[in-house]
Amino acid sequence: MGVGEDFARFKDNYQIDAELISSISYRYRRITRQLNTDFWNTNSETAHSLYVGSYGRDTAAKGLSDLDIAFILPSSEYFKYNAYQTNGQSALLQAVKKSIQKTYSTSDSFGDGQVVVITFTDGLTFEVLPVFENKDSDSFTYPNANNGGSWRVCNPRAEIAAIARRSDATNKNMKYLARMGRVWCKHCDVPMSGMLIDTLGYQFIETYQYRDKSFVYHDWMMRDFFDFLSRQDQKQTYWRAPGSGSSVVRKGVFEFKARSAYLRACEAIALDDKDWSRRQKWREVFGSLYPS
Repeated sequence: MGVGEDFARFKDNYQIDAELISSISYRYRRITRQLNTDFWNTNSETAHSLYVGSYGRDTAAKGLSDLDIAFILPSSEYFKYNAYQTNGQSALLQAVKKSIQKTYSTSDSFGDGQVVVITFTDGLTFEVLPVFENKDSDSFTYPNANNGGSWRVCNPRAEIAAIARRSDATNKNMKYLARMGRVWCKHCDVPMSGMLIDTLGYQFIETYQYRDKSFVYHDWMMRDFFDFLSRQDQKQTYWRAPGSGSSVVRKGVFEFKARSAYLRACEAIALDDKDWSRRQKWREVFGSLYPS
């Protein structure tokens, strides 16, 4: 079996399985229905709610533990809590928390500065961000309860759209690259957020010469992406997210581990005709999800 077949099997392994997708959807619908009941007087399981974060951008991989949801509230709620003399943002988060607890009363649900976090016993965590739609754009205003309270702006819909367009333009390789990057980060304990992987992957693949090729080129693509990561300026503290332009901050130094992955990738590619040895070298980079 050749390199292309190996990376195609790897793709099947790092995709989120159907059982987890079903579980996520079930919980998402229950949370959305409860919030709609309390804030919009409707029992819709889909209205006013959207997946954001890695799952919303469709760049999440197997091993996903955090699921991000944005729930759009009526503008009247903004005026209500903005009128509070002190930290109406915290009060808003508490109101959202109390609503969710009507459905998941036994879950560990609490306000966490900007989101309401629901931790389930199977290890999956939902983070619900209450937002208000801004009329002049696709962006949202959301509460920040830290340091006395404030309002901030985000635009996840622009990020989702930008990643989707680049994925379409690259034969889905944008999303494959991002998912493989997550597998590497988890296996090698690399201090990079999912948003930073997507941001740098988005930059890298824009002009990459093999950006629209098949799985046969995924070994070269990952080798060259690791090289691209290793050459980032270690003094740079943030990057701009695709679509929104939001700041994506550095969590730690990742360049050295990227250089190591690049060297392992070069070694694997040099073993092209030695199937077992080549796969073991890629497993040093990606772990057990890569075919043996």
